[in-house]
Amino acid sequence: MANPSVIAQSANGRTGLFAFRVNRHRRQLWLLSSVAIVLSLLGMAISWLSPSIRAPLRPGLDFTGGTQIQIERLCEPSCADLKLGSLEASLRTLKLPSAEGEPAPALSAAAVQLLDGGRSVVMRLPSLSPDQAELVLNTIGPVVGETVPGDLSVDTIGPTLGAQLLKASLLSLLVSFVGISLYITFRYDRVYALLALLCLAHDVLITCGLFAWLGLVFGVEVNSLFAVALLTIAGYSVNDTVVIFDRIREKRNELKELPLADQSDEAVISTLTRSVYTSLTTLLPLIALIFFGGSTLFWFAIALSFGIVIGAWSSIAVAPTLLPVLSRR
Repeated sequence: MANPSVIAQSANGRTGLFAFRVNRHRRQLWLLSSVAIVLSLLGMAISWLSPSIRAPLRPGLDFTGGTQIQIERLCEPSCADLKLGSLEASLRTLKLPSAEGEPAPALSAAAVQLLDGGRSVVMRLPSLSPDQAELVLNTIGPVVGETVPGDLSVDTIGPTLGAQLLKASLLSLLVSFVGISLYITFRYDRVYALLALLCLAHDVLITCGLFAWLGLVFGVEVNSLFAVALLTIAGYSVNDTVVIFDRIREKRNELKELPLADQSDEAVISTLTRSVYTSLTTLLPLIALIFFGGSTLFWFAIALSFGIVIGAWSSIAVAPTLLPVLSRR
């Protein structure tokens, strides 16, 4: 049994006896993470089985290829009522001419979204030529109404480039996982490397699970910015976990008479304030991006914010609680 007086005098003079000791509540902490992981896997499985998605996450234009048209409506003082049904009906009845010997694309599966209270209209279409895109704009013009002059966005990505971007994103994630595991193994040992990878997979999986559910419920798509967010989350998660590992290694030298579980608890107590402050200061600019960054960076900032919170959780509640169990085995 650990000596209470030693515990009370540790953590730089603070009273660790009355602090929250994660290893005493590790089963409850593991339960919370397990529920989040199960919900994430469930959302990704439902998304994969959905006929309209057929993937763990709803892929965006960057990965599938196609043409995206975004129109800004002239709303002074407010936007006229616009029904998605009438807009989609106009697209379905439109017969596009063939271009460069290719068959004419069908618009029956076109996806239409209204953003910013109907001020923006976003259409996801098959790959269109400039003439076909112009015909689409002329057709929906009477339905959409007046638009802001010069505020029109037409982005086209071919299916080959989309597949290449998807492969590059997956490869970058794999390389980062391998590099992190090699670094942790060299810096510490295999147990620490395994824990770092578990925390990393925990954070990435739960973030992906959130966006799987967002794709199912709200039609949110993931693009290359989401891949960048995952890489950033991976780096942040490992950085936070390495800080805990360093402090655990210090406590193992300072508190040799205590079991590893108590040493880990003392490491968490001594770094908890630092972890909270670091996470909060990182979240502040991301919150600003969420409210003022526009639609392009909105979901990128949401992914980063959620991933940072999950990363802080795993470095405090997952890694220090699994370390005593894995070390015994």
